[in-house]
Amino acid sequence: MSWLQIKIPVLPEQAEFLEDILLELGACALTLTDAQDTPVFEPIRGTTPLWQDTLLTGLYDGHADVDRMLIALQQQWQQAFPAAQALPVKVEILEDKDWVREWMASFQPLCMGQRLWIVPSWLSAPQTDAVNLTLDPGLAFGTGTHPTTALCLQWLDSMDLTDATVIDYGCGSGILGIAALLLGARQAWGTDIDPQALQASQENARRNHLDPARFPVYYPHACPQVEVDIVLANILAGPLIDLAPQIAAYVKPQGHLVLSGILQHQAHAVIQAYQTWFDFEPPAIQEDWVRLCARKTR
Repeated sequence: MSWLQIKIPVLPEQAEFLEDILLELGACALTLTDAQDTPVFEPIRGTTPLWQDTLLTGLYDGHADVDRMLIALQQQWQQAFPAAQALPVKVEILEDKDWVREWMASFQPLCMGQRLWIVPSWLSAPQTDAVNLTLDPGLAFGTGTHPTTALCLQWLDSMDLTDATVIDYGCGSGILGIAALLLGARQAWGTDIDPQALQASQENARRNHLDPARFPVYYPHACPQVEVDIVLANILAGPLIDLAPQIAAYVKPQGHLVLSGILQHQAHAVIQAYQTWFDFEPPAIQEDWVRLCARKTR
């Protein structure tokens, strides 16, 4: 089965109006993308910014009546904006693909440091005697391919985690908590606001033959108020700053804090939010992303 895409360049103030029209015309999905490659990495809290030059794409069944849709689209546009020119609309035929298989083919085993490999659940481990973490992230964030996750995994691989206790704050796929356990930690807890993340974490723990009691997962409000040796929080700079008192409280005296999901220009603000309790090491940087490591000294 093929699909049709209707693409329209829009200004931010036009986007919502045109989204409504495309949905009325039967769009299966809508996407808004940057037409000029000027990404917004993390929006100001409480806002949903759009690029000045935004491309709106509506996805339709390949059997849809394109001519009828285009006439209706232009009519509604002219009624709303009589003085405006006709919309510049582009129609494309998108041949159907098995998108899951496309993604699976691109996700290959990854070596994280000296001991740890991240191995997709549908592939064999390249080194059977390594610490192999079998992963299927599902809809949750965290495969090791993004620098923020890779930086945390590399740190875990470099540490002696024997008998350590760990909290994976914003656990996503569970990759960090599971990696810690496979590398020698005794106990980990995961927490996330996304139910799909909690499900993915539990399923990935099972794939790695971990006792569920060693990696229970919770919504943040239900996470036990424990003090642990290591807290890993790979989220975003804004939430890291807002949640600093809560995250800091999980770290025992002399324990480790590992923060990621931070761009270089955001690092100073994040450090300031935690300086009351922690002494920080120099940042580790990969592709403009930063990992911050600290010890709790106060």
